[in-house]
Amino acid sequence: MKHILASIALTALATVPFAAQAQFAKVEDAVKYRQSVFTVMGNHMGRVGAVVKGERPYDKAAVEADVAVIETMSRLPWNAFPQGSEQNSKAKPEIWKEQDKFKAGGDKMQAEVAKLSTAAKSGDLNAIKAAFGAVGQSCKACHDNYRNK
Repeated sequence: MKHILASIALTALATVPFAAQAQFAKVEDAVKYRQSVFTVMGNHMGRVGAVVKGERPYDKAAVEADVAVIETMSRLPWNAFPQGSEQNSKAKPEIWKEQDKFKAGGDKMQAEVAKLSTAAKSGDLNAIKAAFGAVGQSCKACHDNYRNK
């Protein structure tokens, strides 16, 4: 499992320099890309969340690996919101009307994820719990404002 996570993280890290330059042939490609990124991020948030809730035993290495994937994924979706890509997605049109606020929400989430990464590396479960909650709140704020249910 650790090898799989490491492979995913390395692949994602290798694509980061190209992500900002990504060109999507079709709007649908951008939607699929960002949905995939958010799906991977959500899966790893769920793993860490299970530890935070006490549903899964704390394993420092596993939490650190999950948070590393979350941190990488948190940088990727933002270039995949071209104009018109709200169709066939849960994105609200407010994303394109409030670009500065939307970008600020993404920046806030990335900052909170960086704090979670620091906490995960520290091995302090209480710090992980606090940082995880802040990440969840930043995600929720964006979902509340920019995602149809």
